[in-house]
Amino acid sequence: MARAQLDSLDYKILQTLSVNGRKPYLEIARECGVSGAAIHQRIQKLMAMGVLKGSECLIEPASVGYETCAYIGFFLKDPAKFDEVVEQLKAIPEVVEVHYTTGQYDMFIKLYARNNDHLLHIIHERLQRLGLARTESLISFKEVFKRQLPIIDRREQQ
Repeated sequence: MARAQLDSLDYKILQTLSVNGRKPYLEIARECGVSGAAIHQRIQKLMAMGVLKGSECLIEPASVGYETCAYIGFFLKDPAKFDEVVEQLKAIPEVVEVHYTTGQYDMFIKLYARNNDHLLHIIHERLQRLGLARTESLISFKEVFKRQLPIIDRREQQ
């Protein structure tokens, strides 16, 4: 994706939304010194450009019964089947992220399971059927923090 041409108002909107994605447009407008309609139009423009990809409510996995977070590196038997494997992974609701990577793995995924037994079931019954030569799993004990990327208007630093 080409880098978007953003102005200082766009950066201010992105900075505000990265801290609080649910902040009302009128509050953002007041902080930016523009109308609510201008903020609405800018956010629509940022979405159309692919800079903003919507908004989401974040659910704490453990609060709904998913106690185990795992990262799994895949070694595919046939790396030419990436697209096919991705489509099959989309059918496994516990898989929340899929990445093509450099390095030793052909693919890297993140998933949530109810517990270690459920994780083992997912690996043996769902993942191994995808044409994997082998996997390597890492279990996360606890997410310490997660944050958005810093939004900096690079034009102000020149």
